Amino acid sequence: MKKDFLLIIFILLCSFASAQQTDYIKSIKAYQKNYVETHEVVKGKDRKYFRFFPIDEKYDVQCSFEKINDSIGFTMTTSAKTKKHYYKYGRLDFKIDGNAYQLFVYQSKDLMQTEKYKDYLFVPFTDATSGDESYGSGRYLEFYKDEIHNNQLQLDFNKAYNPYCAYSPNYKCPIPPRENFLSVAIKAGEMNFAKGH
Repeated sequence: MKKDFLLIIFILLCSFASAQQTDYIKSIKAYQKNYVETHEVVKGKDRKYFRFFPIDEKYDVQCSFEKINDSIGFTMTTSAKTKKHYYKYGRLDFKIDGNAYQLFVYQSKDLMQTEKYKDYLFVPFTDATSGDESYGSGRYLEFYKDEIHNNQLQLDFNKAYNPYCAYSPNYKCPIPPRENFLSVAIKAGEMNFAKGH
């Protein structure tokens, strides 16, 4: 009788976990669909050339956040060889497959002056897929300050996206600093744009 009860509990827990995973995949698919349909640079029939890695929940990582008090900032080189001023806002520490990694979080000096983007934070990065399966100059993640709770942040690489310069030379996209080069292959998020490849 006890074994039957434990088996029922186990089946219910498995069903619940499976339902949660299905909900997660649906939410990322909806995110990707919206991303494609509302893209500001790629329009019309060219939108069929967007590609994404298979959705993988292991790349939705729990990060510990450490604030950095940077009042001086630094310049980040762009794809057009110009410079943009950023402040280092903090550091994220996380694990993938049991291995520890870190990424730095930046805040744009220009965007800080606007009401809409004063709390906007930016994580440009490259990884072992860059220049092969994903865009060579790296990809971006973003979030807002209020998404950090008790020095914790949920960072989802399934939402990593290409900068606009991946589609047009008319944009000045920040190139990820060397400190945000990840040695691991992040097989999540947006891949190389298929048009022209």
